[in-house]
Amino acid sequence: MKRANGKTKSKSFAQGVGKALRRAAKVARKTARAYHTPIYVWENGKVVAKKP
Repeated sequence: MKRANGKTKSKSFAQGVGKALRRAAKVARKTARAYHTPIYVWENGKVVAKKP
């Protein structure tokens, strides 16, 4: 449904995207723990392998 102002709809969409990203990260950490593999993250302009 279209809202009177577009910001409300886009804010709701952004919140949904954030929630989905957090959920995906949680599953990725769980999978990495199960298979004893590192998780690669971006820190200070470099890709770093971290143990979950």
